[in-house]
Amino acid sequence: MKKSKKILIGSVGIISLLIILPFLIPTQTYLNKAERIASDKLGVPVTITSGHWLLLPSPRVVANDITIGKDQEVKVAEVVVTPTLTSLFSATKVIDLKVSKPLLKQAAIELISALSSKKSETSEAVAVNIRHVKIHELQFDWPDTKLPIVNLEANLTKVNGLESAKLETTDGAVKADITPNGEEHLILVDVKKWTLPVGLPVFIDQAKLEMHLKDSQLKIPNFDVALYNGKLTGNALISWEKNWRTSGKFKLANLSVKEPSSLVSKAVYLSGNLFGNGNFSSAAKDAAKLGDNVRAEIKFKVNNGVLHGLDLVKVASVIIKQAQSGGATEFDEFSGLLNVSGKQYHFRDLKISSGLLAATGQVKVKPNKALDGVVEVEMKGSLSMTAIPLVVSGTVSKPVVLPSKAALAGAIAGTAILGPGVGTSLGIKAGGALDKIKGLFDGK
Repeated sequence: MKKSKKILIGSVGIISLLIILPFLIPTQTYLNKAERIASDKLGVPVTITSGHWLLLPSPRVVANDITIGKDQEVKVAEVVVTPTLTSLFSATKVIDLKVSKPLLKQAAIELISALSSKKSETSEAVAVNIRHVKIHELQFDWPDTKLPIVNLEANLTKVNGLESAKLETTDGAVKADITPNGEEHLILVDVKKWTLPVGLPVFIDQAKLEMHLKDSQLKIPNFDVALYNGKLTGNALISWEKNWRTSGKFKLANLSVKEPSSLVSKAVYLSGNLFGNGNFSSAAKDAAKLGDNVRAEIKFKVNNGVLHGLDLVKVASVIIKQAQSGGATEFDEFSGLLNVSGKQYHFRDLKISSGLLAATGQVKVKPNKALDGVVEVEMKGSLSMTAIPLVVSGTVSKPVVLPSKAALAGAIAGTAILGPGVGTSLGIKAGGALDKIKGLFDGK
């Protein structure tokens, strides 16, 4: 009985000591040393506000309120470092990391890419081997962008290289698995019911991406995206050895274009089924600037649709002198070529055909969303069959489409001199010719 009592008292004493002992260890001294080592290894300032030791249920160090970078590009609420007991007295310490609520600014991409470009010294034994990393509620603080919160778990090699990883957004909409595949890593991404957080809020029904990561290059030999009752398929390549570069090709099939086009403009938008194919490329010093430097060429066609918010038949009546809005233009086919240069879009070789009219033209959308273009509308069934030039101006949200001043003046003059019909037609042709000559000298 006395022996059992002594064992109980001894156990309580040991447990009490293990609980009290961490508070007697000069933690700040070790934190200051950790700051210096981390700053030296990363090449940027690292600050650890506070921390403490825990011995139960296993020895570990807890650090709180960590910032990384000159402008605090990375903030972390808490990091728990748990060493394996078998490595405590060995030359290489094997540890597990648990990171809670890290916050990454957009500038952190440049910092991370710079660190990842440094070649690891695999020939030398590492002092600390990070065996497993668990990141809880990773957040991104990017201007004008609301990226999803992410949970991540990763297993690392003995030289702290990536072995495998699992990523999932907290809402379960995006999942990714990273596994070794020879000299590279295979990344499989599965997306369900997700709205893009970058650019237009495009809704994706389902998407599957197969990616291959090797060194500073990510190949995407195949992506398959289901959206708006249609399909987007293609391939892409991303590299970042020196500068960031991306390129690829894609196809669009049977996409219901009404909803996505109305995201661009509520005033004038399309409905119908979209088909197309194209290619894209971009290069930038920073990953965040890739979107600003996109170069793309897209050949497209919309079948059996409606141009909502604009009645070309009504606007093409040359007696109209004020901007018209509302109405619609039904068409059998609307096709063209879209050239993208940064934030400027140039719609070329536009063709609209229907039972009532045929139209051709080109329109530029400038970086400030201003419109600049000309569309020639030919009314089928009219006596003159004259193509009426319409000037496109205004903005994407408030477009203005009117007969050109020269065509309008010519129509009035022709009608006054030769009468309606032939006179009007000749006047419009003369006005259209003047517009084209002026366009040559203006470089349009």
